[in-house]
Amino acid sequence: MSAPLIPARPRKLIGSLGVIAILFVWIWAFTSLYDRLPQNRLLHLAYFVVLGVGWVLPVIPLISWMGKADKPLDVGQK
Repeated sequence: MSAPLIPARPRKLIGSLGVIAILFVWIWAFTSLYDRLPQNRLLHLAYFVVLGVGWVLPVIPLISWMGKADKPLDVGQK
């Protein structure tokens, strides 16, 4: 038995809220960890570059789910 299909508009709303939630958690977690880093500018630069780009990885499956096309309606065969 397959999972029920969610239409595109609600799926995009749910996905958008999910992306915002992931970003809030991501920002909170890694700004909290920043205080524990040693005072080294090069380390801080690397930290923010990696984490500034790294948030995309957990969001990719959510964005691909949001972009799925709806199933075409079955209008019968003629």
